Amino acid sequence: MKFLHTSDWHLGRSLYGRRRYEEFAAFLDWLAEQIEEQCVDALLVVGDIFDTSTPSNQAQTLYYRFLCKVANSCCRNIVVIAGNHDSPTFLNAPKELLRTMNVHVIGAMTEHPEDEIIVLMDKQNKPEAIVCAIPYLRDKDIRTVEAGETLEDKSLKLIEGLRNHYADVCAIAEQKQKQLGDIPIVALGHLFTAGGKIVEGDGVRDLYIGSLAHIHADVFPACVDYLALGHLHVAQRVGAKDHLRYSGSPIPMGFGEANQEKKVILVDLDAQDRIIAELPIPCFQVLERISGSLQVIAERIEVLKQLESNAWLEIVYTGSDLVGNLRELMEDSLNGTAMEIRRIKNRMLTDRVISRINDDETLDDLDAHDVFIRCLDAFDVPVEERPGMIQTYNEVIGDLFHEDKNSA
Repeated sequence: MKFLHTSDWHLGRSLYGRRRYEEFAAFLDWLAEQIEEQCVDALLVVGDIFDTSTPSNQAQTLYYRFLCKVANSCCRNIVVIAGNHDSPTFLNAPKELLRTMNVHVIGAMTEHPEDEIIVLMDKQNKPEAIVCAIPYLRDKDIRTVEAGETLEDKSLKLIEGLRNHYADVCAIAEQKQKQLGDIPIVALGHLFTAGGKIVEGDGVRDLYIGSLAHIHADVFPACVDYLALGHLHVAQRVGAKDHLRYSGSPIPMGFGEANQEKKVILVDLDAQDRIIAELPIPCFQVLERISGSLQVIAERIEVLKQLESNAWLEIVYTGSDLVGNLRELMEDSLNGTAMEIRRIKNRMLTDRVISRINDDETLDDLDAHDVFIRCLDAFDVPVEERPGMIQTYNEVIGDLFHEDKNSA
C-alpha cells in the first residue's frame, strides 16, 4: 500500500488582505498529479482543511472539486479528519455522500471509538490497511472539569485523556488486525507534540500550548506503523522517530515560513521495511521579507527587478531616520513590476506613536494573548497568581475560537 500524507491546507486563507485562491488551486492540481505519477492508493488529509469554520464558496469549490478529481483517479481511498480551524459539523455534513466515492470524513471525536476506525480495501476488495482517523480533540472531549483543580491537574488530565483515546482506538485496530491478517495500522492526529517546531506568523500558537506541548511520542501506541500528524506547519519528525511525522503546510502561511521547503510525505508499506519519502512542493507564489535601512531595501528591490520577480513583499524598515512616507516610497519603487507589497513595518515611526516594551515590537505583533499579559502588567498582578489566570483566560478564548458556528 502506498499513501500520501498532507495537512494544514487552510483553504481560504489570505495574506494581509490578499486572497490566495490561485496558490491553493495550483497546489491541489500538483497534488492530484503526484497521486497519479506515484500510483498512490490512499490520501490522508490531516486537519485544517479550511482556514475558518465558515469557509467561502470558492474555498469549498476547491475542496470538493479536488475530492471528485482524486476519487476518479488511481487513489482508491481518501481519509479526511478535522483540525482546530475546521467546523466538525461542516465537514461531517456531506460524509454519507462522500463515502460513496470512498472519501472517509471524521469531523469530531465520536461517541464510540470504533467509529474512528476505517478499513481500507485494495483492488480485489480485500483489507489492505487499518486507519485510526482521530480528529482534533478539544478540551471538552477529553477532560472533565472539577472544582478546585490546579493548573497541573488540568494539564495532566488533558494528556491522560488524549493518551486514553488513542489507546482505545488503537486497541480496536489491533483486534481488527488479528481478524483481518497482518495489515498495517496507520493513525492520524491533529495536535501539538513536545519539541515541535513552529515559526513566527504561522498562526499555530496553541491556545493551551502549555499543556498539550508536553505530549511526547510515547503517548502513541506501539502498534502504529505510521502516524500522520497535522497542526504544525513545519515538516518534521516526532521524537526523532521516522514513522511519526508532521507533513507541514503546503504553502507558506506567512512571511515567517517564506524560506521553508514545503513537502508532502509519501509512504510505501508494501515493502518489508517502511519506505518514507518527502516530495518537495513547488513554490507557487514567492514571499520575501526585506529588512534593513532604506539603502538595503532599495538594493534588494533592484535585484528583484532584474530577476523580473513577482514576489509578495514584507518591508521592515529598521533605519534610524524617521521616514513618514515609507509606503509611498516603496510603492513608487515597484512601479512597472509584478511585485506587491503586502506589509510594511516602519519601526522608527511606530516608536513615535506607541510606547513599547521590546525594541523589535510593533503594534502588528500583538495578539490576544499579548494584550492579556499587558493587562496583567498594568494591574501589577503578582507573578505567582498569573499561571492560573492565564490558563482560565486561554480556556475562555479557546471556547470562543472552537465554537462550531455550523452546529445549530
